[in-house]
Amino acid sequence: MKAFILTEPTGPSGLRLTELPTPTPAPTDVLLRVQALSVNPVDAKSTEGKAMYGRFKDEQPLILGWDVAGTVEAVGAEVTTLQPGDEVFGMINFPGHARAYAEYVAAPAAHLVRKPAGTSTAEAAAATLAALTAWQALVTQANVQPGQRVLIHAAAGGVGHYAVQLAKHLGAYVIGTASAAKRDFVLSLGADEVIDYQQQAFEQVVAPVDVVLDSVAGETQLRSLAVLRPGGTLVSILGLTPDTPARAEQHGVTAKAMLVDSNQPGMQQVADLLASGALRSHVSLTVPFDELPRALEQILTGRTQGKVVITL
Repeated sequence: MKAFILTEPTGPSGLRLTELPTPTPAPTDVLLRVQALSVNPVDAKSTEGKAMYGRFKDEQPLILGWDVAGTVEAVGAEVTTLQPGDEVFGMINFPGHARAYAEYVAAPAAHLVRKPAGTSTAEAAAATLAALTAWQALVTQANVQPGQRVLIHAAAGGVGHYAVQLAKHLGAYVIGTASAAKRDFVLSLGADEVIDYQQQAFEQVVAPVDVVLDSVAGETQLRSLAVLRPGGTLVSILGLTPDTPARAEQHGVTAKAMLVDSNQPGMQQVADLLASGALRSHVSLTVPFDELPRALEQILTGRTQGKVVITL
């Protein structure tokens, strides 16, 4: 099978397309024929020796990737929930070594769910790590309730564009930060307000909110604490700055850092939302598998709207 291996942590240029044996699924795995996969900032950073690279840098061959959609080719002896021919998607083995940049992947059946009939394979592949992150941040960590006010940074990005839709589905009043060029897109997702972070200091114009979803970190994270109501919650998907815990205590708010993890119940919630139309994937760029490094270069620009998908 074709697969991309990371030969050195020098960025997307360190990926090399090669031929490898098709994996054999373990008893609790399925063999998945990958038809689409998506990439995220964590993928791109890992190619540079950052993010998840250190967790499995000594495992060879080193194959990155976690977000997949495709068709089950075979199932392990203990798998009862899926069968050959099922169309499935999911974020597999995150934050471990999932080896998804390949034509075939041995994936835990417990990390996959069936693709909704009305969702394309590319849209399903997109709605994996990013959508599950939004779910775990807003539902599991922040427990967003109807009528609450939620501020979502980078609202046009991968996680952000799902988070806007999910927060609206949960009944929240949603405020997003984005550039002027992406304002209409964020409004189309259901945001009630969009703040052009390049022209306005959001903390000077946002009325107090109950929840902040931070995917920017740094000074933006610290400034976000000031817009939270007492008792409010900031959830960061990039970790907390050294000053954040003390600042949060001063403001009487909670600041949490989270790392998404492969979770079938959450993935099923995403699938159900896709099926109902409450959640949709915006795929801004699709590239063929042989050009996967180009997809990661796009991610590294930091200006991607929605998601980037690779098709096989």
